[in-house]
Amino acid sequence: MEFPLSKLVASAHPRALLALADGTVFEGISFGAPTTKVGEVVFNTSLTGYQEIVTDPSYCRQIVTLTYPHIGNVGTNPQDEESAGLHLSGLVIKDLPELVSNFRSTMPLADYLKKHGVPGISGIDTRKLTRILREKGAQNGCLLTEGSGETFSAERAIELAKGFPGLAGMDLAKVVSCTEAHEWVEGEWALGVAAEEPHFQTGERPHHVVAFDYGAKRNILRMLAQRGCRVTVVPAQTPVEKVLALNPDGVFLSNGPGDPEPCDYAISAIKHILDNTKLPVFGICLGHQLMALASGAKTLKMKFGHHGANHPVQDLKTKRVAITSQNHGFAVDADSLPANLRVTHVSLFDGSIQGLERTDRAAFCFQGHPEASPGPHDLAELFDRFISDIKVAKA
Repeated sequence: MEFPLSKLVASAHPRALLALADGTVFEGISFGAPTTKVGEVVFNTSLTGYQEIVTDPSYCRQIVTLTYPHIGNVGTNPQDEESAGLHLSGLVIKDLPELVSNFRSTMPLADYLKKHGVPGISGIDTRKLTRILREKGAQNGCLLTEGSGETFSAERAIELAKGFPGLAGMDLAKVVSCTEAHEWVEGEWALGVAAEEPHFQTGERPHHVVAFDYGAKRNILRMLAQRGCRVTVVPAQTPVEKVLALNPDGVFLSNGPGDPEPCDYAISAIKHILDNTKLPVFGICLGHQLMALASGAKTLKMKFGHHGANHPVQDLKTKRVAITSQNHGFAVDADSLPANLRVTHVSLFDGSIQGLERTDRAAFCFQGHPEASPGPHDLAELFDRFISDIKVAKA
């Protein structure tokens, strides 16, 4: 199938195709790495924070569509990275500004994606794409770029899209996790400190927290360190015996990508900690789902998930509503909760579970991202609750 070049695409830039498994194809301009990738196509409604989004390991094997039309206008910089690399399969945007204007910028977005081997497509109707994903649900897709070595045709792009197995049943936590245990000492970010001068937390750190890395975002670790935690980050598949041998005061379960149910190693380790110790436990995103599974609940695949920075979540105890950042495609099944697992927060978009706590011990979790830089800080208090639980347990 041949595409007539529009004025937008008729330029020196290579073309790109985004194909969905349902046969829908979009033509646009290639930017970033000249490669072809497949993954689950999702949309994110955030207005800012695109660098935090593309560096979030939770987007592993996903092609991310940003609904805000102008992406790339402030460039990229080392301080806004949420991980050491990029794990998403591709980026879809409406418009890539040629002018980058920000005093912190060190590299344009297109060069940043190219450096990390991630393809992008611009110049397409992202509103139309988002409507398709909302109506039909997140779809498997292919981002095919001209000159990548693949046949540049709609038929080939659709074929590759249909060949992607989907995220259901896919364990990706072990794919994006660190490979060795290490200590995290950097505190929260502050404007005016140069990128080459990390914000190390040099003050007193009386609490030792072991953080399971299922794809941990850096700002989570920063917020723990800022609150007096000596954080030891361990790989996702670390045996529970090694974790307990570190003598932690609390255990943190990080965010991460993929389906939580295949992560049997994580579920087993968390269950042992919950059933055989009194260590306070705090989970975020994938960690929230894993704690629920370890407690006897079940999870389910959502139609198109929650991805954005403006999601209202209600605390069922105080009735207070917080505006939160979200990034997940799986949720805890409300009909599967055991008696000792209580709902603390719900989404006001669709009523899905956003927070849980154990009634028989100090353990709680939250589905959204209370640490998220592109969003507000309404739920940073959850970190304070974790510290309070640790202090009580140590008393």
